[in-house]
Amino acid sequence: MALALENGRRQFDYWLTVYKRTWKGTLISSFLLPLLYLAAMGIGLGSFVDRNGTGALGGVSYLQFIAPGLLAATALQVAVGEATYPVMSGLKWQKFFHSMIATPLRPVDVVGGQLGFIAFRVGSTCAVFLAVIAVFGGLESPLGVLALPVALLVGMAAAAPVAAVASRLENDSGFAMIFRFGVIPAFLFSGAFFPVSQLPNWIEWLAYLSPLWHGVALSRDLAMGTINPPLALLNVVYLLTWFAVGTWFAVRGFTKRLVG
Repeated sequence: MALALENGRRQFDYWLTVYKRTWKGTLISSFLLPLLYLAAMGIGLGSFVDRNGTGALGGVSYLQFIAPGLLAATALQVAVGEATYPVMSGLKWQKFFHSMIATPLRPVDVVGGQLGFIAFRVGSTCAVFLAVIAVFGGLESPLGVLALPVALLVGMAAAAPVAAVASRLENDSGFAMIFRFGVIPAFLFSGAFFPVSQLPNWIEWLAYLSPLWHGVALSRDLAMGTINPPLALLNVVYLLTWFAVGTWFAVRGFTKRLVG
């Protein structure tokens, strides 16, 4: 256990050093775009929605309705971005994961280090976003601060299985499928912008299978102070299952590519 923690710490130092050189390139995608979404949808469009009353949204403004959903969606998008091209780069193009394996590090340590850095990226991005949401009045309840660990859990529930898929791909053409048929539909039908109960039944149940829907639902309940403990537990267990299963497959994929 102590060895695994030490190996994880060393890898985090590596990823943090790399990020210090590249962080400026992430400002637009990680910070500016979510804020523009919040301003355009929550304040711009929200002003028109609120004119017709807020009863359909549980008595809260449209800004307060979509802000927790955008937080969870941002976590998923950042996580998927860090689990696709960087993973393939380490395995196929720059092959720095192979250099790591030449040391006492094991594939499971490499996966742990990669996921740990993704957790840092998701956590730091969402912390800033949550602070902006609070300033804009998007949190109805003090419990809304707990939306941050929920967003982190959403990110890891997405990052682990995507990293597992990336470890098995031979080129980056498969990433287009992930974004087109995974990220975009999950984003649109996650309940972030409207209740999924308004969808046809068969689409509604597909939405419930998405880990993002569970993250959006839990974040919104926390932000509104309307938490339902049994449902919240179900949301957390579902997200943890995605993370655990995805991590297991990621370790297997990395082991096959790095050790053979």
